[in-house]
Amino acid sequence: MVLNTETMPEHYRPITSSLRSRLLVLTFFFVMVVSVFVYLPSIATFRQEFLEKRLENAQIAALALEERGGSSVSPQLEEQLLDQSGVIAVILRNQEKSLFLGFNLMPEEVDESFDLRTVSLGMLIIDAYNVLDSGGSRVIRVVGKPMTARTRLLEITMDESELYEALRNYSNNVLVLAIIVSLFTGILVYLSLHWMLVRPIRRVKDSIVSFRRRPEVPSNIKLGRNRSDEIGLVQRELVRMQEEVRQSLKQKNNLAALGEAVTKINHDLRNVLATAQLASDALQTVDHPRVQKVSRRLMTAVSRAIALCEATIRHGKAEDPLPEKTMVPLREQVFDVGASLGLVDGSKFHFECDIDADFNVFVDSEQFHRVLLNLCRNATEVQGPDGSIEILAEADDDGTCHIRVRDKGPGIPEHVRPNLFKAFFTSAKVGGTGLGLATARDIVLAHGGQIGLESTGPEGTTFLMCLPGPDEGSD
Repeated sequence: MVLNTETMPEHYRPITSSLRSRLLVLTFFFVMVVSVFVYLPSIATFRQEFLEKRLENAQIAALALEERGGSSVSPQLEEQLLDQSGVIAVILRNQEKSLFLGFNLMPEEVDESFDLRTVSLGMLIIDAYNVLDSGGSRVIRVVGKPMTARTRLLEITMDESELYEALRNYSNNVLVLAIIVSLFTGILVYLSLHWMLVRPIRRVKDSIVSFRRRPEVPSNIKLGRNRSDEIGLVQRELVRMQEEVRQSLKQKNNLAALGEAVTKINHDLRNVLATAQLASDALQTVDHPRVQKVSRRLMTAVSRAIALCEATIRHGKAEDPLPEKTMVPLREQVFDVGASLGLVDGSKFHFECDIDADFNVFVDSEQFHRVLLNLCRNATEVQGPDGSIEILAEADDDGTCHIRVRDKGPGIPEHVRPNLFKAFFTSAKVGGTGLGLATARDIVLAHGGQIGLESTGPEGTTFLMCLPGPDEGSD
């Protein structure tokens, strides 16, 4: 049976699958590895000190006999001295004579010989390991440095059993101490890392899992935002990313709801506009200059609305088709927009178009009309009936047109500016849908141009559009 740990609650999961348990095991393992590297030279040093101590005791015993004035001693005294020194035999060579203790007890052959006068750490470690491996059954000869300058050679023969027992006890003590140190170090490191790393990472994990299950619901998991290290940065970026994704999902839901609503009312709206178009046609029969002028504007607006509804039904979504660009007189287009908004013909609103009559732009007339209409309508709504709109245009040598729409409104709030051209993001005016500038941006981008906020403040706001000319657009 295979356990699915992805859907299993955390307290039911195997202990080996958690980060904190692995951290504890790894800490214990690493401390034990370090203890092994410390243990090897320590047993080598222990063995060397043990043998040097035996050499020292043996030389003291031999020198004590030498001070008696002769080398001949009773067998009982000789055995007692050798037992106290822990050796089988001692050979002490001076400049004039040599002294032997335990000559009768010295074995004919020894298993190993060691010279402590010339040793290396590697050889000491190997020799110490061989002591433990032999089990203390060997008889060894050891040559060491004499204590006095007049002594040429100090050599002892000894049984290795006592060295083996001492070295084994020392190894056991080191092992127990290493285990205790590993446990305490592991627990302390574990608690420290658990507090500093594991707990914050678990909160990040819980936040990610909660967000994956219900991305539209704000998480109630509190992430520490005051940390200045990498984990604090990850936590802050995670919160920011979740909020952005949540806003995007909300925006997509709004778009889906809007699309569904448009689908339901679009057919009926087209019928209503068709009726309005018939009424506009009837107004054309009235022989009055004022009626004729107003009816033409009304027919143009109704025709654009019908075309937009048909395009929405045809494409199945509220997106514009590819622009069919021609050279359009910009001044005529601007005054058409001003007339649609009632900003000309005796209005108190100051509507100025400082553009030459022969200044043309390479755009789709109907789509670009919507861009200007959205920009001017927004400027009108934030200023009131006594406001002002000024539209300027200039062209570069390569044919790129720069069009500015400038008002004298109160400016755009700073918190609105980052999302100014995103759909459904609006707080600058009450009742706004947040679609006007988003629609204008999409149309300008479809034309291969750019639109942006050039300046804003208490003295007014200026939007800048850059549109390519016919030569540039065909490259």
